[in-house]
Amino acid sequence: MPAAARPAAPTSRARSPAPRGAMSRPPGAVPPQLSPAAAAETLRRVARFLGRALPLCRAHTVEFYTRGLWQRLVAPPPAAVLEALRARGPLALRRPLAEASGAPAALWDDDTFSNVFCENSGKLINVHLFALAAQYYSFSNLGVCTPLEDVLEALRGDNQGTTGIKTDEFMNNKKSHEVQMMSELVDKIANYCGIKQVIDIGSGKGYLSSFLSMQYNLKVYGIDSSNTNTNGAHERNRKLKKHWRAYQSRGRANLQSQMLEKSNDRPVESEIKCKAVIEKPLNNDSSLQSQDQVIIQDLVPSCGFTEVATSETTKQTEVDLVDRTQSDESKLSEEVLAILNVLPADAVEVSSSQCNCGKLCEEEKAQRKMASLKAKASKSSESNLYFPLTSCITAETELGDIITDLEDCMIVGLHTCGDLAANTLRIFTAKPEIKAVCSVGCCYHLLSEQFENQEDCPEEVWGFPMCQYLKDTGWCCGRNARMSACLALERVAVGQMLPTESLFYRAVLQVIIEEMYGVSKSDRHVGKTFSKSSSFIDYVRKSLKKLELDDSKIPDSCIMDYYEKYKHRMNELEAFNMLKVVLAPCIEVLILLDRLCYLKEQDNIAWSGLVKLFDPVKSPRCYAVIALKKQSCF
Repeated sequence: MPAAARPAAPTSRARSPAPRGAMSRPPGAVPPQLSPAAAAETLRRVARFLGRALPLCRAHTVEFYTRGLWQRLVAPPPAAVLEALRARGPLALRRPLAEASGAPAALWDDDTFSNVFCENSGKLINVHLFALAAQYYSFSNLGVCTPLEDVLEALRGDNQGTTGIKTDEFMNNKKSHEVQMMSELVDKIANYCGIKQVIDIGSGKGYLSSFLSMQYNLKVYGIDSSNTNTNGAHERNRKLKKHWRAYQSRGRANLQSQMLEKSNDRPVESEIKCKAVIEKPLNNDSSLQSQDQVIIQDLVPSCGFTEVATSETTKQTEVDLVDRTQSDESKLSEEVLAILNVLPADAVEVSSSQCNCGKLCEEEKAQRKMASLKAKASKSSESNLYFPLTSCITAETELGDIITDLEDCMIVGLHTCGDLAANTLRIFTAKPEIKAVCSVGCCYHLLSEQFENQEDCPEEVWGFPMCQYLKDTGWCCGRNARMSACLALERVAVGQMLPTESLFYRAVLQVIIEEMYGVSKSDRHVGKTFSKSSSFIDYVRKSLKKLELDDSKIPDSCIMDYYEKYKHRMNELEAFNMLKVVLAPCIEVLILLDRLCYLKEQDNIAWSGLVKLFDPVKSPRCYAVIALKKQSCF
């Protein structure tokens, strides 16, 4: 893979990591990146293949029977198609392309797939070759993605990391996986760029934002266009307060267990309980109020939030703990404050401070240590908050109008919908204060597409295409093809079935409303009628009412006649949808390479790449677009 020059990071003699706010980078350099020429050439190759394959995905399944899609687009019988895809196609994801094809990988090139479609009719004629081509033009084979492990290792720097918060107790498995994986990457990018402010675009209920603030001590602004989502973000913090007491109880139990374990290992001359103490702010008064303090205790690793050293040891150990380094104190205060600033002030236990030190000098040292922690806390208390905001983001949005204290920052988006992902990249390239971007898009079918309706609006900002090559060639996917890009091949490969019966019901219904009612287009939708129906007759009648058509016009016997007429052709629909599933990753490659090429066309970008961030079975939209500004822009 051709590689461009790496943006070097300055070396440092200091042993302790630089503060987040300092504009410096830790030792190391980002991994090699795909050159602009290599990215553009790969995009051209994928576009050439899809130019012939996309008719399979541009047709809507609703029109499958009314437009005779199988007869128009596919030559082999459906049984042969299904067999070819299941036996030798990319549904066997664990098999490399060379093994699946029976030929050495070096022998494959673009010309190998020239006979997938008939030159005259355009029909698919070689299903086996089609399946191999779809795998050949997928991310798993193209080699255009940067491994996540390489990025994390390169950005690791001097930071020691933090104890992981257990997210699976207040997020579902999918969201927990996404938030943990993306937040780790965002934190390392922020450290690398020396920034502490993060703008989360399309933040929804704030799962990623609050986690970045709590776990990584980042100052996060979560912006969403929905007031409902913003309110949901506030509600989520309320739920965290509820979970907090459970974590405390569990932490105490684990603490007792650990202390008992250690007491069995060695004799105990004296018992010392070390607690991290910070003052409870009263009416925003920063003066020392020694009589009222918040004691953050029992935060052992098993409680999932952070780690506070607690031990039974000798008095000499107590002195060592009191004299621990300033960098350890800073880390402790950051981790404690990361929790306090997200949770409500009354979510933690309040008590008067207790210090059972044996000697007066040790007590004085402990008090000085607590005063130091308090001073650090007052300086950083504003740096790790999470602020949910409501605003509609476009490519022209001025973030400074929304965020009054905007500073050097990075912009992120976890499954930003439709044009929002494209606009996130445009905002990043246009705003000098944004130093990095990490964006995972979704809902490709909601992208606005410049050449879909042959509209000549050069001044309009479109979601697709973004790069110059696809603009110059007038490339068009179409909504149905972009919707196909959202299909989850990996989930199908591990046994998750397509909803063939519901799709069959809808396709036959379309035949009925066109032949019996003369309606081919309607602004109304059937929705989730299938799941609420007891039979095909029930489905048709409920659907006709939703479409505001007179269901008394057609008797049950006529409805069943349509069902029997098309029942034996259900396998055509199943095979056709499987072809669309197999092609889905290639369409996603086109959309994401378009975004990557757009970034590589910009003069102010030092590094850009695509990274497979999530497990595609857990989270099918798993690819992140990442970019860093040049150092001269810092």
